[in-house]
Amino acid sequence: MEHFDVVILGGGLVGLTLGIALSRHGVTTAVIDPADPVDTTAAGFDGRVSAISSTSFAMLSAIGVGQHLEGKGCPIDRIWVSDGLEPGALDFAPDADDGVMGTMVPNRDLRIALAQTAATAENLTRFQPDRATHVDRNEDGVTLTLASGATIQGALLVAAEGRNSPTREAAGINTTRWQYKHSAMVTAIDHEVPHANTAYEIFYAGGPFALLPMLPGTRSAVVWTVPTQQAPAMMKLSERAWLAEAQKRIGGFLGEISLAGPRSSYPLGFHHAARITDTRLALVGDSAHAIHPIAGQGLNLGFRDVAALVEVLVDGMRLGLDPGDAQLLARYQRWRGLDAMMTSVAMDGLVRLFDVPGRLPSLVRRAGLAAVQRTSLLKNRFMAEARGQSGALPRLLTGEMV
Repeated sequence: MEHFDVVILGGGLVGLTLGIALSRHGVTTAVIDPADPVDTTAAGFDGRVSAISSTSFAMLSAIGVGQHLEGKGCPIDRIWVSDGLEPGALDFAPDADDGVMGTMVPNRDLRIALAQTAATAENLTRFQPDRATHVDRNEDGVTLTLASGATIQGALLVAAEGRNSPTREAAGINTTRWQYKHSAMVTAIDHEVPHANTAYEIFYAGGPFALLPMLPGTRSAVVWTVPTQQAPAMMKLSERAWLAEAQKRIGGFLGEISLAGPRSSYPLGFHHAARITDTRLALVGDSAHAIHPIAGQGLNLGFRDVAALVEVLVDGMRLGLDPGDAQLLARYQRWRGLDAMMTSVAMDGLVRLFDVPGRLPSLVRRAGLAAVQRTSLLKNRFMAEARGQSGALPRLLTGEMV
């Protein structure tokens, strides 16, 4: 029977990042995931892109993932936010010495980079494809029986299983949740006019339309939010008809456009766990919280969980504490519970503000955008949030090893 300090259920973007980060600090870690790694890195598995904040990218670089992402992403040098195509847009352009606000990275490239890093990580064992068929978690530790027949033990179990985490449900942790009446259509487009490393967030009555710089030059990712009842019909449109509808929302400022990837759609929802710890258990990523992609902060919220949990566990183990010690889990709960709640509530409030149809809300939005544009404090706050520099930062998010 193999014994590990930490056992992670879920080897997605957050779960595998946590496994790599812990292993780099000498914490013996097992990652269990039912998905075949060949499938998860295939071209058609996940066509989405993620906005990696500058602090999250610093963490990825510190744990060895960044070197495998060189040339794979596109920096975000500017963020443009507008109410439709009307005047009065917010233009967030940092000073030259402030650095980029983030980097757009295709999820597939991030998965490949994580897999390449994990392949050479000491202290990390991947059970994949495999799954836990029985979990015994008590005050003394955690014992898991796997579908492959293996039995492993750990001092701490981490659930990184996504929105519908069975481990969270089994622990009796309540969640506040609701579905938004929207779905996100995701694809990529090529366009005539270079995007100049600009991320565009254009708000319409039916939902926001985001253009994100996917590759330097003339390719952008599209995240187009539409009312859920309209999504099936929109997805059935011919390529030509879909592009025509997209061009109406872009207003032609990128010139002629063409599809550069398959179209897919995802329902949008919100959930937040009442607590993120239990006896020898911690939740990270979407197992703990899931928010609207309106500001691209969902994955970064998960990376903040990773950085905080690594710091809490490594500091505690240096003092001789067991990684599943209740004191350490209480510190993690205090640290991440408040930050995750504040971010989740803020993003949900933003969604609801821009979701109200009618002329008056549109005028209010424009007035609000103009006020933020004129107020340097608010602009600086927005850019700090985009970079992931707000709140008490774990050391990994500053590029330091714990």
